[in-house]
Parts: sequence; structure tokens; C-alpha cells
Amino acid sequence: MNLKPYSKPTCSERAKIAFHYVLPQLAVTRLAGWFAEKKWGGATHFVIKQFAAAYKINWDEAKKSQPYDFETFNEFFTRELKEGMRPICVGENELALPADGRVSEGGKVASNLLLQAKGHFFTLEDLLAGDTELAAQFNNGTFLTTYLSPRDYHRVHMPCDGVLRKMIYVSGELFSVNPFLAQHVPNLFARNERVICVFDTAFGAMVQVLVGATVTASMRTVWHGVVNPPREKGVRVWDYPTEGDGAIRLAKGAEMGAFLLGSTVINLFPANTVELDARLVAGASTKMGEVLGTLTT
Repeated sequence: MNLKPYSKPTCSERAKIAFHYVLPQLAVTRLAGWFAEKKWGGATHFVIKQFAAAYKINWDEAKKSQPYDFETFNEFFTRELKEGMRPICVGENELALPADGRVSEGGKVASNLLLQAKGHFFTLEDLLAGDTELAAQFNNGTFLTTYLSPRDYHRVHMPCDGVLRKMIYVSGELFSVNPFLAQHVPNLFARNERVICVFDTAFGAMVQVLVGATVTASMRTVWHGVVNPPREKGVRVWDYPTEGDGAIRLAKGAEMGAFLLGSTVINLFPANTVELDARLVAGASTKMGEVLGTLTT
């Protein structure tokens, strides 16, 4: 775990941080979500074209490869990839990365704490909306936080086979989750809006958390659809059957959700079950389907 000392921000950095505290996060996010669903023909296609150029979107990977192939910005942002563009690691004991992006942090959950960035930690209980019973299953376990930049593929997939047990929506702030703010906003991932998905797997429980952010207009899952809005204050919980015809079973590499604009995925694994791949240090690039780690059980 990275324990480098925290460096104080400069004057210009403090101004940048302060801006995000005073920004009307919800209003900006609602406006972005409203625009992203509009079917404005040429205007929408123009925005998509400009966005794709600014962020160097790789059209060669996309199933639809022209701005005019999309009716809304959200359709473009959650675009599918061509078949075979993200091969899923096939090793029986290998877990797959859930998303394209970069590693924010990863490693062991030490004394119930996860490293957010140098100088900042947050607790399992805070991340998991105060569910102490659920949090106890991951103390001394392994975590991986993946940041998805605007240019990345924004669908999220399963690291392993799993059966959905519970989904928890937690209302919260909508700070940006870019690497700069992760270094300077305490408890960022545990204070932002998020959707916590709990799965039963062959090696125990596995959690995949979709963390919201500024202009992340909504998050969706394949079994529920759009989870937010509505944005009700507090916590909402859905329980699912783990057996029978009603059970929701997802295979390794299967799509489980998507961000309709921006954000971060956090994976939790129980103690002594998963060893992260050695290359997954902070800042390392990730591609969905590549090796996340190996089972140790």
C-alpha cells in the first residue's frame, strides 16, 4: 500500500479544489443528463464529433463508428465495442478486469481501511453505507479502484462468475472522481453517490461498486435498468434470490452495468482469496477482460 506523505496543494490547486466544493453538483449533473438524452440530430452529432476529437476516441473499436450512428449523446457514451475487441482472460483461476481505464489504487484492506490516494484513506463501513456485516466480509481482503476517463469504454463487466445477492443505492455528493480530486478530497468515494452490487461467487462474496460523479447523470445495471434518477436521499436496498428461476447469474466477462457519463469502479474481495496482478499499480492502464488477478484459494 502506498504510504507516501501527503503533499499540501499549491494556491492554484486550492482554488481548483474550492471550485468543486461550491459547484452546484446536482444542477450541473441534471443538466448534463438532460442534454445527453436529447435527440437533436445534427447538433447532437456535432457535439459527439467534437467530444470524440477532443478525447481521441478510438472509433476503430466501436461497433458503431460514426457520430451520426447515434441518436443521443448517451448512446455514443455507452457505445458497444466490436465483437472480440476485449478478449476475456480464460485461465480458470484468473479474474478479469471489469472496465477500461486506469488504476486509481489497489491492494490490501488494512485495518478496515482502503487507500484512496496518498494521504487519504476511507473505511469499508463508509463505502458500504454503514453495513457492518457486509464490511466484515472484506476486512483484510483485496480491493481495486479503476478510474474511467471520458475517453474510455463505459460499460462495466464481471471479474468472475457471480450470482447477484443484493443491490444498494446510496445517495451522496457528486464530486468529480478524477485523480487530482482523489488526492485532495477526503473520503471521496465513500461520500459520493454510488450503487453497491453484492455477488456470491465460488470463493465467497464479491462487491462491485459503481461510484457516481459530477455529470454522471445516471448509472444502470443489466438487471434493473437505470438506478438513478430518482435520487432519493438515504439508502435503498434490493434483495435478490440466489437460487431458482429468479436468480440473476452473470458469467465472467458479462456486462453488468454502465455509466451514463463518467466515473469509477471499486472491487472488493475477501481475505486470502485474490492476489492482484503485479502490474496493477496506481496509474496503470486497464482494459476490460485482461487479468485482474488470480485466486489463491
